[in-house]
Amino acid sequence: MNYVEQLAADIYVAVYDCPMPDSERLLYLFYAGLALAVGTAATPEQVHDAWSAWACWQRGEHPCLRPFGELAPHVRERDEPFAEAIRTVMARRTEAQSLGEER
Repeated sequence: MNYVEQLAADIYVAVYDCPMPDSERLLYLFYAGLALAVGTAATPEQVHDAWSAWACWQRGEHPCLRPFGELAPHVRERDEPFAEAIRTVMARRTEAQSLGEER
């Protein structure tokens, strides 16, 4: 498993507390790319954009394929757990890297 796949798996575990099934791999690779790009600054809007890119490939059409600001508040709230997972995983990685550098 390479570093991007490991990051995807870590994000999945942070959300669901169980191993990632193969069926979720592509979506979480998108989330890993987002995590690598923005780190602990990940927002629900960015998560939605990553999900939207995945959904275009996966489904083609979906009622939530619109800009984040156009979604109903209860729909926007669904992205927060994923943004929080990305922030948490990236904070852990940053901490682990800084501890490793001190040794």
